[in-house]
Order: sequence, then structure tokens, then C-alpha cells
Amino acid sequence: MLRKAKDVMDFTLGAQDGEIGRVKDFYFDDEAWTVRYLVADTGKWLALKRVLISPFAVQGFRDRDKVVEINLTRDQVKGSPSIEENAPVSRQYELEYLQYYGWPFYWQGPGLWGPWTEPVYRDYPVPGPEAPAPAESEPQDDLHLRSTGEVTGYHLEARDGEIGHVADFIIDDADWAIQYLVIDTGHWWPGRKVLLSPVWSTSVDWDRSQVRVDLDRATIKLAPVYDPSIPITREYEARLFAYYSQPPYWERRLAA
Repeated sequence: MLRKAKDVMDFTLGAQDGEIGRVKDFYFDDEAWTVRYLVADTGKWLALKRVLISPFAVQGFRDRDKVVEINLTRDQVKGSPSIEENAPVSRQYELEYLQYYGWPFYWQGPGLWGPWTEPVYRDYPVPGPEAPAPAESEPQDDLHLRSTGEVTGYHLEARDGEIGHVADFIIDDADWAIQYLVIDTGHWWPGRKVLLSPVWSTSVDWDRSQVRVDLDRATIKLAPVYDPSIPITREYEARLFAYYSQPPYWERRLAA
């Protein structure tokens, strides 16, 4: 199911033995454009600790109650490796975190999630001391995760100028890939929103807060209109990919 990131904000994180907080942000991999962690606001329960929840722990959504169900206990979350509130998430921290829970390293293997294409919960064997580490050429403190909260507001730069800004993210809750950026055309075309796949971007300038695409503004202007109040259907997606002459992501999955 496709979900707007903003819709999931403030969903309660329901552990096996009680609540642990609310969703306040997402960290995504800036190469695969995939959400790797939900960030929890735990209130006073763990006020001095930032809590990350991997999609490997997510069992499902109770939309009516606005709950994300996770297959962890409060003690497990409390005992997870600590990370300071404003500290970046390094690969070294991820190694400790994933080994603590016994989840595979998503950066190793043929799938989007290491050995698998989706982070479906299983009784994963806990990696031992000999668990594979990142490639030697990859720095242990490599910072590759971005916050959706940080990237919201980034400018979209077309070939012939700015066209709007990133207003939201459309996440597939099966594999947690960010399938679309919601672009608000703002002052250039008030009241209109369009969807663009992040894989269509030519580059992202993290310092200048810009997402660049090899499209002109007129092409984007004539794309199928996106209405946030209407669920995204496969028919709409097919029209969108056909308009941009791009292969749909579900065909890329089958090929993979």
C-alpha cells in the first residue's frame, strides 16, 4: 500500500507490551531511496534517547486507531544501542543496532533489504562476531541516511528553472521504498501538485537543498494531476509512468 509520509506522522508505535511513542520522522537511504528507520518520539519515557525502529520490526498498520504495530517489547527498545538526539546515524551505529536485534545488514545481498526484497519479519538468526561488515572501502562513519523532515522543502530544479518544492513522500509500506516525491508547484502554479519518482532525479544537491530533474517545466506541468485527497490507484500510476516514458517500478521488481 502506498502511504503519504505525513499521514503516518503521529501514528502511535505499539510494542508487544504497550506504547513506546509516536512516529516523528523517517530516515531514508540516499542511494536506494528507501526508508530504513522510523524515528520515535518517546516523550518522557526515554527523554534523553533517540529511538529508531527498523521496518524489520513493523508487523502492520491499524489505520483506524492510527497505530503502527511492531514486534518488539519495551525492554528491547530501551536496551537498544543509544544514540544522542542530534548525532548523525553512522554505519558503525547501524552495525551495532542491527546486530543487537539480529536483523540482516540491508546493504549486503541482492535484495533491497540484503537477502530479501522486503523487510518481512522472520526469526532471523542473530549475527555473531563474524558477521559481515561493510566493504573495507566504505568508512565506518559514512553518513548516508537523510531525514524526510529535512528534505521536505527542498527545491525542485527543472532544466529551465525551479518548479516547486518537495512537500511530502509517498512510501510503499511493503518494501518501504520511496516511490514518489510530492512536488508542490507553489508560486509557479498555485494549487497544483505533481508526483515524480526519485529515481528520475539526475542529482540531489544536499548542500543547496535542491533536487534536479532532466525535464523542462512545461513537461512537468502537463503531467497527470495529483490530488492528495484521492488514493493513488495502479491505473493512475500506469498513466504517470507512460506519460514520462519510464518503466513502472512493479515491472522493475519483476525483472529483479
